[in-house]
Amino acid sequence: MKVINLGTEHSVLNTFIAELRDINIQKDFLRFRTNLERIGNIFAYEISKTLQYSTKQVTTPLGIADIDTFDSQIVVSTILRAGLPLHEGILNVFDKAGNAFIAAYRKYDKGNDFHINIEYCTCPQTEGKVLILADTMLATGASIEVAYNKICEVGGMPVQTHFVCPIASVYAVEYLQKNLPGDITLWTAAIDEELSAHSYIIPGLGDAGDLAFGKKL
Repeated sequence: MKVINLGTEHSVLNTFIAELRDINIQKDFLRFRTNLERIGNIFAYEISKTLQYSTKQVTTPLGIADIDTFDSQIVVSTILRAGLPLHEGILNVFDKAGNAFIAAYRKYDKGNDFHINIEYCTCPQTEGKVLILADTMLATGASIEVAYNKICEVGGMPVQTHFVCPIASVYAVEYLQKNLPGDITLWTAAIDEELSAHSYIIPGLGDAGDLAFGKKL
C-alpha cells in the first residue's frame, strides 16, 4: 500500500486540519463539517492527477479546443456517519461518480477488545472502476479494511483504490500495509504516533461524528 501524506507539504490543507483539531473551533459544528468538505475537495483534486486521461474535442462558440479529461469511472464511498462531509467534498469534484455507503461500528467483546460490525452496505458496481473510500479517522485500520472487503464482495474488484483518511495513526498504516493489496493508495494529512487503551488516536481530534453532527445516545 502506497502512503501519501499531504500534511508534510506547506498548503492551506494544514490550516483546515489545525481547525479540525482545535478544541475551541470544534464547538462550531458547521465549521467542522465545512472544513471536512474542503479537505475532501483537496484530496479529490490530488487523486484526479492519478486517473487515466485522453484528449477530447470541445466545441466553443468560436472553434474547437483539444482538452485532456479523465476517462476513469469513479465510485465514492464512505463509512457512516463521520465521513459524510468528507464524502460530499470529494463528490463536489467528481460530481458524476457513483456512491456507496457503509454503516460500520465497533462492537466490544471483552475489555478493550472489539470487532467491526457492518449493519448496512449499498453500492453500485465497482468492478473495473476507481474506488475512493473515505473515513475521517483511521485509528486501527479495522473499519476501513472490513468496508473495503465488503464493497469488493458486493460490487466487484476496483481497478484502482484510494483511501482518504485525513487523520491516521501509525499503527493503522502499518496494519493496512501488511493486510491489504499493494495497489491501494492511502491519502492522509497527519499520521499520529499514539493510540489510547480504547484505540482512539492521540492527539487525534476526538469523535469526528459527534463533532460534525452532535452527540449520539
